[in-house]
Amino acid sequence: MKPLTISEIVAATGGELIGVDTDRTVQKVSTDTRSLGEGALFIALRGDNFDGHKFVDQAIEHGAECLLLDTLPENIDTLNVPIILVKNSLYGLQRLAKWYRNQLGIKVVGLTGSNGKTSTKDFTASVLSKAFKVNATKGNLNNHIGLPLSVLATEEDDEVCVWEMGMNHAGEIAPLCDIAEPDIGIITNIGTAHIENLGSREGIAEEKSALARALPEHGTLIVTAGCDFVDYLIQRSISKVIVTGNCRGTIRAENLKIHATGSSFDLCIDGQNSVSVELPVSGKHMVNNALLAAGVAVVLGMKAEDIAAGLSETVLTSGRLRRFESGGVTVIDDTYNANPDSVIAAIETLADMPVQDDGRRIVALGMMAELGVHAESEHLRVGGFAAERELQVVSVGEQAEKIYEGAHAVSDSAIHFNDPDKAAAWLKEFCKEGDTVLFKGSRMAGMENVMEQAFPNN
Repeated sequence: MKPLTISEIVAATGGELIGVDTDRTVQKVSTDTRSLGEGALFIALRGDNFDGHKFVDQAIEHGAECLLLDTLPENIDTLNVPIILVKNSLYGLQRLAKWYRNQLGIKVVGLTGSNGKTSTKDFTASVLSKAFKVNATKGNLNNHIGLPLSVLATEEDDEVCVWEMGMNHAGEIAPLCDIAEPDIGIITNIGTAHIENLGSREGIAEEKSALARALPEHGTLIVTAGCDFVDYLIQRSISKVIVTGNCRGTIRAENLKIHATGSSFDLCIDGQNSVSVELPVSGKHMVNNALLAAGVAVVLGMKAEDIAAGLSETVLTSGRLRRFESGGVTVIDDTYNANPDSVIAAIETLADMPVQDDGRRIVALGMMAELGVHAESEHLRVGGFAAERELQVVSVGEQAEKIYEGAHAVSDSAIHFNDPDKAAAWLKEFCKEGDTVLFKGSRMAGMENVMEQAFPNN
Protein backbone atom coordinates (compact mmCIF):
# COMPACT_ATOMS: atom_id res chain seq x y z
CA MET A 1 0.00 0.00 0.00
CA LYS A 2 0.96 3.65 -0.23
CA PRO A 3 2.76 4.60 3.03
CA LEU A 4 0.46 6.47 5.40
CA THR A 5 1.34 8.62 8.37
CA ILE A 6 -0.34 8.11 11.73
CA SER A 7 -1.84 11.57 11.38
CA GLU A 8 -3.44 10.64 8.07
CA ILE A 9 -4.98 7.50 9.58
CA VAL A 10 -6.34 9.46 12.54
CA ALA A 11 -7.95 11.98 10.20
CA ALA A 12 -9.35 9.29 7.89
CA THR A 13 -10.91 7.25 10.70
CA GLY A 14 -12.04 10.12 12.90
CA GLY A 15 -10.24 8.46 15.79
CA GLU A 16 -8.44 9.77 18.85
CA LEU A 17 -4.66 9.43 19.00
CA ILE A 18 -3.34 7.91 22.20
CA GLY A 19 0.42 8.45 22.29
CA VAL A 20 2.82 10.35 20.07
CA ASP A 21 5.14 9.48 17.15
CA THR A 22 2.75 10.81 14.51
CA ASP A 23 5.62 10.92 12.03
CA ARG A 24 5.71 7.14 11.91
CA THR A 25 4.48 5.61 8.67
CA VAL A 26 2.40 2.51 8.09
CA GLN A 27 3.28 0.25 5.16
CA LYS A 28 0.42 -2.26 5.37
CA VAL A 29 -2.81 -3.01 7.23
CA SER A 30 -3.79 -6.34 8.76
CA THR A 31 -6.40 -7.76 11.12
CA ASP A 32 -4.34 -10.91 11.71
CA THR A 33 -1.27 -10.85 13.96
CA ARG A 34 0.25 -13.69 11.90
CA SER A 35 0.52 -11.54 8.77
CA LEU A 36 1.70 -8.22 10.20
CA GLY A 37 5.42 -7.62 9.71
CA GLU A 38 7.37 -4.44 10.30
CA GLY A 39 5.56 -1.16 9.76
CA ALA A 40 2.02 -2.57 9.91
CA LEU A 41 -1.20 -1.13 11.29
CA PHE A 42 -3.02 -3.76 13.35
CA ILE A 43 -6.80 -3.35 13.42
CA ALA A 44 -8.42 -5.33 16.24
CA LEU A 45 -11.78 -6.66 15.06
CA ARG A 46 -14.44 -8.52 17.00
CA GLY A 47 -16.47 -11.52 15.87
CA ASP A 48 -18.80 -14.09 17.35
CA ASN A 49 -15.88 -16.29 18.37
CA PHE A 50 -12.89 -13.94 18.53
CA ASP A 51 -11.71 -10.54 19.72
CA GLY A 52 -8.59 -9.04 18.20
CA HIS A 53 -8.14 -6.83 21.25
CA LYS A 54 -6.88 -9.90 23.13
CA PHE A 55 -3.89 -10.09 20.77
CA VAL A 56 -2.48 -6.59 21.10
CA ASP A 57 0.76 -7.78 22.68
CA GLN A 58 1.30 -10.35 19.94
CA ALA A 59 0.62 -7.70 17.31
CA ILE A 60 3.39 -5.51 18.69
CA GLU A 61 5.74 -8.50 18.87
CA HIS A 62 5.05 -9.18 15.19
CA GLY A 63 5.96 -5.66 14.06
CA ALA A 64 2.82 -3.54 14.47
CA GLU A 65 3.76 0.12 14.15
CA CYS A 66 0.34 1.33 15.29
CA LEU A 67 -2.89 -0.11 16.71
CA LEU A 68 -6.46 0.76 15.78
CA LEU A 69 -8.74 -0.25 18.66
CA ASP A 70 -12.18 0.51 20.03
CA THR A 71 -11.25 -0.50 23.59
CA LEU A 72 -8.05 0.45 25.38
CA PRO A 73 -6.03 -2.44 26.83
CA GLU A 74 -5.35 -2.58 30.57
CA ASN A 75 -1.59 -2.49 30.01
CA ILE A 76 -1.72 0.62 27.86
CA ASP A 77 1.05 2.31 29.86
CA THR A 78 3.52 -0.43 28.91
CA LEU A 79 2.87 -0.28 25.16
CA ASN A 80 5.37 1.63 23.06
CA VAL A 81 3.29 2.21 19.93
CA PRO A 82 0.64 4.83 19.17
CA ILE A 83 -2.99 3.78 19.45
CA ILE A 84 -5.85 5.16 17.40
CA LEU A 85 -9.05 4.82 19.42
CA VAL A 86 -12.32 4.66 17.45
CA LYS A 87 -15.91 3.91 18.40
CA ASN A 88 -15.98 0.75 16.30
CA SER A 89 -12.88 -0.87 14.83
CA LEU A 90 -14.69 -2.44 11.87
CA TYR A 91 -16.18 0.91 10.94
CA GLY A 92 -12.72 2.42 11.37
CA LEU A 93 -11.31 -0.10 8.89
CA GLN A 94 -14.05 0.69 6.40
CA ARG A 95 -13.63 4.47 6.78
CA LEU A 96 -9.90 4.16 6.26
CA ALA A 97 -10.42 2.06 3.12
CA LYS A 98 -12.95 4.52 1.67
CA TRP A 99 -10.57 7.44 2.31
CA TYR A 100 -7.63 5.51 0.83
CA ARG A 101 -9.63 4.63 -2.30
CA ASN A 102 -10.06 8.35 -2.97
CA GLN A 103 -6.32 8.98 -2.74
CA LEU A 104 -5.63 6.66 -5.65
CA GLY A 105 -5.76 7.49 -9.34
CA ILE A 106 -7.15 4.12 -10.37
CA LYS A 107 -9.97 2.53 -12.32
CA VAL A 108 -12.03 0.12 -10.23
CA VAL A 109 -13.89 -2.92 -11.50
CA GLY A 110 -16.55 -4.12 -9.04
CA LEU A 111 -17.73 -7.67 -9.52
CA THR A 112 -20.67 -9.56 -8.06
CA GLY A 113 -23.11 -12.32 -8.99
CA SER A 114 -24.48 -15.62 -7.75
CA ASN A 115 -21.85 -17.75 -9.51
CA GLY A 116 -18.53 -17.30 -11.26
CA LYS A 117 -17.24 -14.26 -9.37
CA THR A 118 -13.77 -15.62 -8.68
CA SER A 119 -13.29 -17.17 -12.12
CA THR A 120 -14.43 -13.93 -13.78
CA LYS A 121 -12.04 -12.02 -11.52
CA ASP A 122 -9.22 -14.34 -12.57
CA PHE A 123 -10.00 -13.88 -16.26
CA THR A 124 -10.30 -10.11 -15.87
CA ALA A 125 -7.04 -9.72 -13.98
CA SER A 126 -5.19 -11.90 -16.49
CA VAL A 127 -6.48 -9.93 -19.47
CA LEU A 128 -5.91 -6.49 -17.96
CA SER A 129 -2.37 -7.40 -16.90
CA LYS A 130 -1.49 -7.34 -20.61
CA ALA A 131 -1.87 -3.56 -20.56
CA PHE A 132 -2.03 -2.40 -16.93
CA LYS A 133 -0.64 -3.02 -13.46
CA VAL A 134 -3.54 -4.78 -11.75
CA ASN A 135 -4.57 -5.33 -8.15
CA ALA A 136 -7.19 -8.06 -7.74
CA THR A 137 -8.99 -9.64 -4.80
CA LYS A 138 -6.88 -12.31 -3.13
CA GLY A 139 -8.56 -15.47 -1.90
CA ASN A 140 -12.03 -14.80 -0.52
CA LEU A 141 -11.46 -11.22 0.66
CA ASN A 142 -14.74 -9.98 -0.77
CA ASN A 143 -16.96 -9.14 2.20
CA HIS A 144 -17.35 -6.24 4.67
CA ILE A 145 -13.88 -7.02 6.06
CA GLY A 146 -12.15 -8.48 3.03
CA LEU A 147 -13.01 -5.75 0.55
CA PRO A 148 -11.58 -2.93 2.72
CA LEU A 149 -8.41 -4.98 3.15
CA SER A 150 -8.25 -5.49 -0.63
CA VAL A 151 -8.59 -1.73 -1.12
CA LEU A 152 -5.82 -1.04 1.39
CA ALA A 153 -3.53 -3.54 -0.34
CA THR A 154 -3.51 -1.36 -3.48
CA GLU A 155 -0.05 -0.04 -4.39
CA GLU A 156 0.68 3.50 -5.55
CA ASP A 157 1.53 2.35 -9.07
CA ASP A 158 -1.51 0.08 -9.54
CA GLU A 159 -3.64 1.27 -12.45
CA VAL A 160 -6.72 -0.97 -12.34
CA CYS A 161 -8.28 -2.82 -9.41
CA VAL A 162 -10.61 -5.79 -9.77
CA TRP A 163 -12.53 -6.37 -6.56
CA GLU A 164 -15.09 -9.06 -5.82
CA MET A 165 -18.17 -8.15 -3.79
CA GLY A 166 -19.83 -11.02 -2.01
CA MET A 167 -22.87 -11.13 0.21
CA ASN A 168 -24.98 -13.45 2.35
CA HIS A 169 -27.81 -11.11 3.35
CA ALA A 170 -29.73 -8.14 2.00
CA GLY A 171 -28.07 -4.74 2.33
CA GLU A 172 -24.46 -5.93 2.08
CA ILE A 173 -23.49 -4.97 -1.51
CA ALA A 174 -24.30 -1.24 -1.28
CA PRO A 175 -21.82 -0.51 1.57
CA LEU A 176 -19.08 -2.33 -0.39
CA CYS A 177 -19.83 -0.16 -3.41
CA ASP A 178 -19.65 2.93 -1.20
CA ILE A 179 -16.12 1.94 -0.19
CA ALA A 180 -14.87 0.79 -3.61
CA GLU A 181 -16.61 3.41 -5.80
CA PRO A 182 -16.46 1.21 -8.92
CA ASP A 183 -16.17 2.72 -12.39
CA ILE A 184 -17.05 -0.56 -14.11
CA GLY A 185 -19.44 -3.19 -12.76
CA ILE A 186 -19.80 -6.86 -13.67
CA ILE A 187 -22.84 -8.85 -12.57
CA THR A 188 -22.17 -12.43 -13.60
CA ASN A 189 -25.70 -13.79 -13.12
CA ILE A 190 -28.64 -14.10 -10.76
CA GLY A 191 -28.96 -17.59 -9.34
CA THR A 192 -30.04 -19.23 -6.11
CA ALA A 193 -26.95 -18.80 -3.94
CA HIS A 194 -27.99 -17.53 -0.47
CA ILE A 195 -31.67 -17.87 -1.33
CA GLU A 196 -32.25 -19.00 2.27
CA ASN A 197 -31.44 -15.46 3.42
CA LEU A 198 -32.81 -13.47 0.46
CA GLY A 199 -36.06 -15.40 0.04
CA SER A 200 -36.29 -15.49 -3.76
CA ARG A 201 -34.31 -14.93 -6.93
CA GLU A 202 -36.04 -11.56 -7.19
CA GLY A 203 -34.63 -10.67 -3.78
CA ILE A 204 -31.19 -11.80 -4.90
CA ALA A 205 -31.48 -9.70 -8.07
CA GLU A 206 -32.43 -6.63 -6.06
CA GLU A 207 -29.40 -7.09 -3.79
CA LYS A 208 -26.98 -7.70 -6.66
CA SER A 209 -28.39 -4.73 -8.57
CA ALA A 210 -26.94 -2.45 -5.87
CA LEU A 211 -23.76 -2.58 -7.93
CA ALA A 212 -25.63 -1.43 -11.04
CA ARG A 213 -27.17 1.45 -9.08
CA ALA A 214 -23.80 2.49 -7.67
CA LEU A 215 -22.14 3.02 -11.04
CA PRO A 216 -21.70 6.64 -12.18
CA GLU A 217 -23.19 7.99 -15.39
CA HIS A 218 -19.77 7.78 -17.07
CA GLY A 219 -19.35 4.18 -15.86
CA THR A 220 -20.14 0.87 -17.54
CA LEU A 221 -22.24 -2.10 -16.46
CA ILE A 222 -21.36 -5.47 -18.04
CA VAL A 223 -23.90 -8.29 -17.95
CA THR A 224 -24.41 -11.60 -19.71
CA ALA A 225 -27.21 -12.10 -22.22
CA GLY A 226 -27.98 -15.53 -20.79
CA CYS A 227 -29.12 -14.17 -17.43
CA ASP A 228 -32.91 -14.00 -17.28
CA PHE A 229 -32.66 -10.88 -15.08
CA VAL A 230 -30.56 -8.97 -17.61
CA ASP A 231 -33.26 -6.40 -18.41
CA TYR A 232 -33.99 -5.91 -14.71
CA LEU A 233 -30.31 -5.14 -14.05
CA ILE A 234 -29.97 -2.80 -17.03
CA GLN A 235 -32.99 -0.78 -15.91
CA ARG A 236 -31.32 -0.11 -12.56
CA SER A 237 -28.23 1.59 -13.91
CA ILE A 238 -27.65 5.05 -15.34
CA SER A 239 -24.34 3.94 -16.84
CA LYS A 240 -23.51 2.59 -20.27
CA VAL A 241 -24.29 -1.14 -20.62
CA ILE A 242 -22.40 -3.88 -22.47
CA VAL A 243 -24.10 -7.24 -22.98
CA THR A 244 -21.96 -10.31 -23.63
CA GLY A 245 -22.83 -13.89 -24.45
CA ASN A 246 -22.54 -17.02 -26.53
CA CYS A 247 -23.56 -16.00 -30.07
CA ARG A 248 -25.27 -12.83 -28.82
CA GLY A 249 -24.30 -9.45 -27.45
CA THR A 250 -21.83 -6.80 -28.58
CA ILE A 251 -19.04 -9.05 -27.26
CA ARG A 252 -19.72 -12.70 -27.99
CA ALA A 253 -18.31 -16.17 -28.54
CA GLU A 254 -18.93 -17.94 -31.81
CA ASN A 255 -17.91 -21.40 -33.04
CA LEU A 256 -17.61 -22.61 -29.44
CA LYS A 257 -16.01 -26.02 -28.91
CA ILE A 258 -15.48 -27.84 -25.62
CA HIS A 259 -12.36 -30.00 -25.34
CA ALA A 260 -11.10 -32.34 -22.66
CA THR A 261 -8.61 -29.75 -21.43
CA GLY A 262 -10.30 -26.47 -22.31
CA SER A 263 -12.61 -24.51 -24.58
CA SER A 264 -12.04 -22.73 -27.88
CA PHE A 265 -14.09 -20.04 -29.57
CA ASP A 266 -13.93 -16.99 -31.82
CA LEU A 267 -14.03 -13.76 -29.82
CA CYS A 268 -16.22 -11.32 -31.72
CA ILE A 269 -16.20 -7.66 -30.68
CA ASP A 270 -18.32 -5.20 -32.63
CA GLY A 271 -16.00 -2.96 -34.63
CA GLN A 272 -12.98 -5.32 -34.41
CA ASN A 273 -11.87 -8.39 -36.32
CA SER A 274 -12.63 -11.67 -34.59
CA VAL A 275 -9.77 -13.59 -32.96
CA SER A 276 -9.41 -17.18 -31.76
CA VAL A 277 -9.30 -17.88 -28.03
CA GLU A 278 -8.11 -21.05 -26.29
CA LEU A 279 -9.33 -21.12 -22.69
CA PRO A 280 -7.40 -23.38 -20.31
CA VAL A 281 -10.65 -24.61 -18.75
CA SER A 282 -13.75 -26.38 -20.07
CA GLY A 283 -17.34 -25.26 -19.76
CA LYS A 284 -19.83 -22.95 -21.43
CA HIS A 285 -20.25 -21.06 -18.17
CA MET A 286 -16.50 -20.39 -18.11
CA VAL A 287 -16.75 -18.94 -21.61
CA ASN A 288 -19.46 -16.60 -20.32
CA ASN A 289 -17.14 -15.51 -17.51
CA ALA A 290 -14.32 -14.93 -20.01
CA LEU A 291 -16.59 -12.75 -22.15
CA LEU A 292 -17.43 -10.56 -19.16
CA ALA A 293 -13.70 -10.06 -18.61
CA ALA A 294 -13.32 -9.18 -22.28
CA GLY A 295 -15.97 -6.52 -21.80
CA VAL A 296 -13.88 -4.77 -19.16
CA ALA A 297 -10.85 -4.84 -21.43
CA VAL A 298 -12.82 -3.30 -24.29
CA VAL A 299 -14.04 -0.49 -22.00
CA LEU A 300 -10.41 0.23 -21.09
CA GLY A 301 -9.32 0.37 -24.73
CA MET A 302 -7.65 -3.00 -25.24
CA LYS A 303 -7.57 -4.76 -28.59
CA ALA A 304 -9.00 -8.18 -29.33
CA GLU A 305 -5.58 -9.81 -29.85
CA ASP A 306 -4.33 -8.79 -26.41
CA ILE A 307 -7.64 -9.81 -24.83
CA ALA A 308 -7.41 -13.26 -26.40
CA ALA A 309 -3.84 -13.69 -25.17
CA GLY A 310 -4.80 -12.71 -21.62
CA LEU A 311 -7.75 -15.12 -21.57
CA SER A 312 -5.63 -17.98 -22.84
CA GLU A 313 -3.02 -17.44 -20.13
CA THR A 314 -5.46 -17.28 -17.19
CA VAL A 315 -4.63 -19.36 -14.14
CA LEU A 316 -7.82 -20.01 -12.20
CA THR A 317 -7.98 -19.99 -8.42
CA SER A 318 -7.67 -23.49 -6.95
CA GLY A 319 -10.86 -25.53 -6.76
CA ARG A 320 -12.44 -24.11 -9.93
CA LEU A 321 -12.58 -26.91 -12.52
CA ARG A 322 -8.92 -27.72 -11.92
CA ARG A 323 -7.97 -30.79 -13.92
CA PHE A 324 -5.36 -33.41 -13.06
CA GLU A 325 -4.58 -37.06 -13.78
CA SER A 326 -4.40 -39.78 -11.12
CA GLY A 327 -3.73 -43.39 -12.11
CA GLY A 328 -5.13 -42.80 -15.59
CA VAL A 329 -8.31 -41.20 -14.23
CA THR A 330 -9.03 -37.58 -15.13
CA VAL A 331 -10.09 -35.70 -11.98
CA ILE A 332 -11.96 -32.39 -12.14
CA ASP A 333 -11.64 -30.41 -8.90
CA ASP A 334 -14.55 -27.97 -8.54
CA THR A 335 -14.74 -28.30 -4.77
CA TYR A 336 -14.41 -24.65 -3.77
CA ASN A 337 -18.13 -24.17 -3.19
CA ALA A 338 -21.51 -25.07 -4.62
CA ASN A 339 -25.06 -23.90 -5.17
CA PRO A 340 -27.63 -25.38 -7.56
CA ASP A 341 -26.69 -23.18 -10.50
CA SER A 342 -22.96 -23.77 -10.21
CA VAL A 343 -23.52 -27.52 -9.80
CA ILE A 344 -25.73 -27.63 -12.90
CA ALA A 345 -23.04 -25.73 -14.83
CA ALA A 346 -20.35 -28.15 -13.66
CA ILE A 347 -22.51 -31.14 -14.59
CA GLU A 348 -23.05 -29.71 -18.07
CA THR A 349 -19.32 -29.19 -18.41
CA LEU A 350 -18.61 -32.81 -17.47
CA ALA A 351 -21.32 -34.09 -19.82
CA ASP A 352 -19.81 -32.11 -22.71
CA MET A 353 -16.27 -33.34 -22.09
CA PRO A 354 -14.99 -35.96 -24.52
CA VAL A 355 -13.74 -39.18 -22.93
CA GLN A 356 -11.67 -42.09 -24.22
CA ASP A 357 -13.39 -44.95 -26.06
CA ASP A 358 -14.94 -46.74 -23.09
CA GLY A 359 -14.36 -44.01 -20.50
CA ARG A 360 -17.14 -43.11 -18.11
CA ARG A 361 -18.20 -39.80 -16.59
CA ILE A 362 -18.71 -39.82 -12.81
CA VAL A 363 -19.91 -36.93 -10.64
CA ALA A 364 -19.32 -37.01 -6.87
CA LEU A 365 -21.58 -34.48 -5.16
CA GLY A 366 -21.83 -33.17 -1.62
CA MET A 367 -24.57 -31.07 -0.06
CA MET A 368 -25.40 -27.48 -1.05
CA ALA A 369 -25.76 -24.99 1.80
CA GLU A 370 -27.96 -21.93 2.45
CA LEU A 371 -31.00 -23.16 0.51
CA GLY A 372 -33.49 -23.08 3.38
CA VAL A 373 -36.94 -24.35 2.37
CA HIS A 374 -35.62 -24.94 -1.15
CA ALA A 375 -33.01 -27.48 -0.01
CA GLU A 376 -34.97 -30.68 -0.67
CA SER A 377 -36.28 -29.68 -4.10
CA GLU A 378 -32.92 -28.31 -5.26
CA HIS A 379 -30.97 -31.39 -4.20
CA LEU A 380 -33.52 -33.59 -5.96
CA ARG A 381 -33.31 -31.40 -9.08
CA VAL A 382 -29.51 -31.54 -9.22
CA GLY A 383 -29.46 -35.32 -8.82
CA GLY A 384 -32.06 -35.83 -11.50
CA PHE A 385 -30.28 -33.48 -13.88
CA ALA A 386 -26.99 -35.34 -13.49
CA ALA A 387 -28.62 -38.71 -14.10
CA GLU A 388 -30.46 -37.39 -17.15
CA ARG A 389 -27.08 -36.45 -18.59
CA GLU A 390 -26.10 -40.11 -18.24
CA LEU A 391 -23.51 -39.52 -15.52
CA GLN A 392 -22.68 -41.97 -12.76
CA VAL A 393 -23.95 -40.08 -9.70
CA VAL A 394 -22.29 -40.53 -6.30
CA SER A 395 -23.73 -38.46 -3.44
CA VAL A 396 -21.72 -38.06 -0.25
CA GLY A 397 -22.89 -37.11 3.25
CA GLU A 398 -26.24 -37.35 5.03
CA GLN A 399 -27.39 -33.95 3.79
CA ALA A 400 -26.74 -34.97 0.17
CA GLU A 401 -29.05 -38.00 0.20
CA LYS A 402 -31.75 -36.12 -1.73
CA ILE A 403 -29.25 -35.83 -4.61
CA TYR A 404 -29.17 -39.61 -4.69
CA GLU A 405 -32.97 -39.82 -4.57
CA GLY A 406 -33.27 -37.42 -7.50
CA ALA A 407 -30.72 -39.38 -9.51
CA HIS A 408 -32.12 -42.79 -8.54
CA ALA A 409 -35.53 -41.76 -9.90
CA VAL A 410 -33.83 -41.56 -13.30
CA SER A 411 -31.07 -44.17 -13.09
CA ASP A 412 -30.57 -47.32 -11.02
CA SER A 413 -26.80 -46.78 -11.07
CA ALA A 414 -26.86 -43.85 -8.62
CA ILE A 415 -25.21 -44.56 -5.28
CA HIS A 416 -25.06 -42.78 -1.91
CA PHE A 417 -22.61 -42.84 1.00
CA ASN A 418 -23.17 -41.20 4.37
CA ASP A 419 -19.52 -41.88 5.20
CA PRO A 420 -17.03 -39.85 3.11
CA ASP A 421 -14.28 -42.43 3.70
CA LYS A 422 -16.44 -45.17 2.22
CA ALA A 423 -17.27 -42.93 -0.74
CA ALA A 424 -13.57 -42.35 -1.39
CA ALA A 425 -12.82 -46.07 -1.16
CA TRP A 426 -15.65 -46.91 -3.58
CA LEU A 427 -14.53 -44.29 -6.09
CA LYS A 428 -10.95 -45.50 -5.92
CA GLU A 429 -12.12 -49.05 -6.67
CA PHE A 430 -14.79 -48.16 -9.25
CA CYS A 431 -12.92 -45.65 -11.43
CA LYS A 432 -10.59 -47.02 -14.07
CA GLU A 433 -8.20 -45.65 -16.64
CA GLY A 434 -10.01 -43.42 -19.13
CA ASP A 435 -12.75 -42.32 -16.72
CA THR A 436 -13.41 -38.70 -15.78
CA VAL A 437 -14.71 -37.84 -12.30
CA LEU A 438 -15.93 -34.44 -11.10
CA PHE A 439 -16.04 -33.42 -7.42
CA LYS A 440 -18.38 -30.64 -6.27
CA GLY A 441 -20.03 -29.52 -3.04
CA SER A 442 -20.41 -26.64 -0.60
CA ARG A 443 -17.45 -25.86 1.62
CA MET A 444 -18.92 -27.69 4.60
CA ALA A 445 -19.34 -30.83 2.49
CA GLY A 446 -15.56 -31.29 2.44
CA MET A 447 -15.54 -32.91 -1.01
CA GLU A 448 -11.90 -31.97 -1.48
CA ASN A 449 -11.07 -34.48 1.25
CA VAL A 450 -12.95 -37.25 -0.56
CA MET A 451 -11.15 -36.32 -3.78
CA GLU A 452 -7.70 -36.28 -2.22
CA GLN A 453 -8.28 -39.57 -0.45
CA ALA A 454 -9.51 -41.31 -3.61
CA PHE A 455 -7.11 -39.64 -6.05
CA PRO A 456 -4.00 -38.25 -4.38
CA ASN A 457 -2.32 -35.60 -6.51
CA ASN A 458 1.24 -35.46 -5.16
